[in-house]
Amino acid sequence: MTDDLTTPLTGRKRKPNARRHLPIARVLFGLLALLAMGFVARVLMVEDPDGGRPRQEVAITTTRNANEVANAVAEGPVTITADPQQYPAGSSITGVTTGAGGPSSVTGLPDIFGALPDLSEETANGAIPRISATGLTPFVAYAHPAEEAIASGKPMISIIVTGLGINEQGSLNAIDKLPSVITLGFAPYGKALSTTVAAARSAGHEVLLEVPLEPFDYPQNDPGPQTLLTGEPTRANLDKLFWLMSRFGGYVGLINNMGARFTASAADFSPMMEELGARGLGYLDDGSSNRSLAPQLAKGNNVPFSRADLVIDASPARASILAALASLEAKAVENGHAIGIVSALPISITTIDDWSRDLEAKGILLVPASALMK
Repeated sequence: MTDDLTTPLTGRKRKPNARRHLPIARVLFGLLALLAMGFVARVLMVEDPDGGRPRQEVAITTTRNANEVANAVAEGPVTITADPQQYPAGSSITGVTTGAGGPSSVTGLPDIFGALPDLSEETANGAIPRISATGLTPFVAYAHPAEEAIASGKPMISIIVTGLGINEQGSLNAIDKLPSVITLGFAPYGKALSTTVAAARSAGHEVLLEVPLEPFDYPQNDPGPQTLLTGEPTRANLDKLFWLMSRFGGYVGLINNMGARFTASAADFSPMMEELGARGLGYLDDGSSNRSLAPQLAKGNNVPFSRADLVIDASPARASILAALASLEAKAVENGHAIGIVSALPISITTIDDWSRDLEAKGILLVPASALMK
């Protein structure tokens, strides 16, 4: 038998039982090519933005004019009947005229601190007080009324509580306890000033802004951030002042926190007092330094001014506080008026509250600080 390996290819015969092999890869490739050609042909020949997705057009109905009351208000006058339980018969609603000018007018909606827009000037740090276009000053607008007490001719005492705003709960407790005629001084650093100042203003208290000024032993004794310093450029101190003044609104004026060195320097203190005069604010000197030039500078710049006569709780004990208050009463009887400063310590607040209840029976009136700054 001839070996198959040596048999020529042209002469080889297929065996009867040999299987025929189909070109499967070629067939699949052809099918894919046909599908691709069909897809391209459809995209080119058929214009269908929705890509064959089913769609249906329906009419859109609107309820824009379905509210009959709203339509009536838009078209003309309408009468609305109030709930008789909320507004009983015989009661009335008083309208307030805005923008009228004068101490008793409302010149717009107050902000969260009770400051009026017409008495506010926007700066890079926030709003600071200014005199309104009608000439109304923050000192007049935010002062607690005291005309009757002044007209009575009786001796008057003013108490200023300082250091409020840093301890939120302690500040709120003081606001709740103290009579509304007591003036409250707020430090500019509290995180909850939006709450405490608004609560004080709502309770009828007039407020002062505490401004940190350089003492003689600065920086060993530091009143706080943004302290106004002697020897610095005027612009730098005014920038600090504007930052401090923007911490909250609705205050009648400023009261110093320390500042024996600063208030004794006319070159440094004068620009600050000029700003207060130009913005219609008052200044109350805490009486801690006999070298302070505040009286002269306030007078020269038409700044409402007064000076505290006594620190009431230098010794924070009830007996000592009562003794200091008795001295303040004697000074008020002698001079017709007196101003005392007290810290926001709980013992001081409680003692002041108890003492104030019997003061009028002694023929002495308790008045806000602004009443003695005019």
